[in-house]
Amino acid sequence: MSAYFDTNLREQTIFVVDDEPVNLKLLDRILSAEGYQQVVCINDPFQVLPAYQDHKPALILLDLNMPGMDGFQVMQQLDELGDPLRPPVVVLTAQNQQESLLKALQCGARDYVTKPFDRRELLMRVRNFLDAHVAHRMVRHQKEHLEGLVRERTRELQDTRLEIIRRLGHAAEYRDEETGNHIIRMSQMCALLARKVGWSEFQCDLILHASPMHDIGKIGIPDAILLKPGKLGPEEWETMKTHAEIGGRLLDGNDSELLTMAREIALSHHEKWDGSGYPAGLAGEAIPLSGRIAALADVFDALTSERPYKRAWPLDDAVALIRDNRGKHFDPALADLFLADVDGFVAIKDAYQD
Repeated sequence: MSAYFDTNLREQTIFVVDDEPVNLKLLDRILSAEGYQQVVCINDPFQVLPAYQDHKPALILLDLNMPGMDGFQVMQQLDELGDPLRPPVVVLTAQNQQESLLKALQCGARDYVTKPFDRRELLMRVRNFLDAHVAHRMVRHQKEHLEGLVRERTRELQDTRLEIIRRLGHAAEYRDEETGNHIIRMSQMCALLARKVGWSEFQCDLILHASPMHDIGKIGIPDAILLKPGKLGPEEWETMKTHAEIGGRLLDGNDSELLTMAREIALSHHEKWDGSGYPAGLAGEAIPLSGRIAALADVFDALTSERPYKRAWPLDDAVALIRDNRGKHFDPALADLFLADVDGFVAIKDAYQD
């Protein structure tokens, strides 16, 4: 063992718990002579727990026969702390009955030494237990450090992936003369509506980050159609509607929960509750709930936002359209949740104005 590790062991805190002052003095002398620098002698078993919180010992030498609280009760108190790095307990006692030994081991003692003990034998046991505990502590700290690095790296990767998704969402909106704030508002409204439905925070967070990709398929629509100032002809409209399927294909091939939901929304946010939507003509609950949520949020924000080709609708008119299309375009239950808290959705619009 290296000199450093020897020094490290001798700097570890050792508790000696015994109600007899003579025994405490003897053990303190033996351990100090061996070079152990942090020996804490405790003659009142009721003081073990408070001292444990302050010093975090690496080893406890514990007597069994003590007034008020015996060694078994002390071990029970230590066990109730639930410390994952609980130090080893070595029982030092004059009791040599088999029953006491078994009970001590059952209570968590790592070793059982009867008095009178051999000094050299005790010191070897102390060294071995300190060695094992310090090594265990080092391994645990290293594991926690590595887990922290993994968490940090995972968070960085997640942040990078979300930033890429946001930027792709912005790219689609910019081609359509939308503002970047549309996808921010729309995604925040999706999360609000999902929360009202009763989704978990994880699911709400998922739709918050997946919904900005709803119109990513517009990247594949020719400019002559996407940017046409006037009304689209029948063939042009059919081409325009393919952006949902294009988005689905762009987001396909990855089984992450985020991209799976993003694909689901891209494909289904133009479906309508009555089956008159596109691209698949799905109706009712055959439309994924994420798509139904995105449809309502997207339409409300689009109606109430000014664009180069249209003026913003008055709030009352937009709310009336949602109400009138309850059970037609929109899931009636989602429409009801929206209508019950229009102010919440307006607050999002106010917070992320163009």
